[in-house]
Amino acid sequence: MPRTIQENLLGRRVLITGAARGIGAGLARRLHERGARVGLLGLEPELLEQTATACGRAPWRLCDVRDRDAVEDAFDYLADRMDGIDVVVANAGVTTPPQVVDGDPAVMRYAIEVNVMGTYHTLRAAGRYLGHRNGYALVVASSTAITAPRGVHGSTRGGAAELGRALREEMKHHGTRVGIATVGDIDTDRTVIGFDGAPVAPSGGVLFKTASITVAVDALERGIAGRKSRIYTPSRMPGTESVRMLAQRASQMTRSIEIPTYATVPMRGRSQRKGAA
Repeated sequence: MPRTIQENLLGRRVLITGAARGIGAGLARRLHERGARVGLLGLEPELLEQTATACGRAPWRLCDVRDRDAVEDAFDYLADRMDGIDVVVANAGVTTPPQVVDGDPAVMRYAIEVNVMGTYHTLRAAGRYLGHRNGYALVVASSTAITAPRGVHGSTRGGAAELGRALREEMKHHGTRVGIATVGDIDTDRTVIGFDGAPVAPSGGVLFKTASITVAVDALERGIAGRKSRIYTPSRMPGTESVRMLAQRASQMTRSIEIPTYATVPMRGRSQRKGAA
């Protein structure tokens, strides 16, 4: 008989970044209700403490994910408080300017440091604790990675997703699994915006219909319980995502086709060095 979500989450030790508000805070509360033990990282102490109190006085730590040493220290602290870590949710992220020419380079640089390097630091620290058969890392990415009007924002969140895929290959021999959550337009506690701050407006300037934050939390909860490799929320995703998936599958099929070699002619006047392009 299949195990229930609560049975799969009971006693799991889950570390969540960006846990002070929004999806991170909502997910922490939900997992606590399911019997998981949560540890929280973020930048807003009052909100973090409120979330921690709602989660049975869960351990928490102020942490800027741009700071590698701070991330590693925070992981060590929470791992000690929770007697280990089973799941890491790399949720922290910020908005980038939507323009390239008219955008602010300083804001873009900050977003790269948080969304890309912050995810890198998080997953790197996670690797020390998730190298076991129950280990699971979840990278919260964004559908903006493949949505043209927010492509600049998506460039950084897409980078976070690629880091998750790299960790999946690196850790699979341990039995560790890695999931990528493609999160679309969610109505968070800030305003009607994208999942982590990106304005939800197409070229016509009319807002897309957003989904409740509960929809995202439900999907992430199911993904963590099942240690899923791919999570999509809301279930409606831009058509470009389907095209991208088809392209990836076609590429995989192409690589799997063996092309026969009928003859090999050695090249003259050219050194054959290992690794040469």
